[in-house]
Amino acid sequence: PMAHVRLIAGLGNPGPEYEQTRHNVGFRVLDALAERLGGTIRRRAFNALVEDVMLGDMKLILLKPQQYMNRSGHAIATAAGFYKLSAAEILVVLDDMALPTGQLRIRPKGSAGGHNGLKDIIARLGTDAFARLRVGIGDSGSREAADYVLSRFAADERQAVDQAISRSVDAVLYWAQNGVEPAMNRYNSGQTGTDDNKNERKVDGGQKPQNETDKNP
Repeated sequence: PMAHVRLIAGLGNPGPEYEQTRHNVGFRVLDALAERLGGTIRRRAFNALVEDVMLGDMKLILLKPQQYMNRSGHAIATAAGFYKLSAAEILVVLDDMALPTGQLRIRPKGSAGGHNGLKDIIARLGTDAFARLRVGIGDSGSREAADYVLSRFAADERQAVDQAISRSVDAVLYWAQNGVEPAMNRYNSGQTGTDDNKNERKVDGGQKPQNETDKNP
């Protein structure tokens, strides 16, 4: 068997109508990751689109579940079973409304925090002890969360999102090579580059107002 295999799953909804929505930022990170490593995610397996790429002597399985967000766990659990992977060898990339647009947060484990995709993955794997990279999509403000996550990024957010996607690819590769703790130390910081691990608890409440200024009705 291969010495090292890692499963990296990006979450989103399949179909062109969802392509550039906030909820699909995980798919975008995975596509950018494949492109960086010279692949394209288009093989159909595990009720997902899949691509295997090599990173040195490590095999990365890039996975985009295709059964809608709230059934993301099926593809991930099936692929993990096929490759005989433990939860510690899995990283899930997803969107997060609790973080300012473009901010990254890596976690080794934890609850779903209201994210339907994550909730299904935890249920299907029977554990929450897998790493996740959360990409900030900003707070919904006065809008319904369900509508907000299916909306597209505003023009003035796009640069931050593009930068976050590129930095997410760096973070995923760093996680694969170095593990979750070093990746957290390196990438769990604000957009300014200052390390705000010590202010961890304040992130959800403290940083929302800065996003609420320019919501589209």
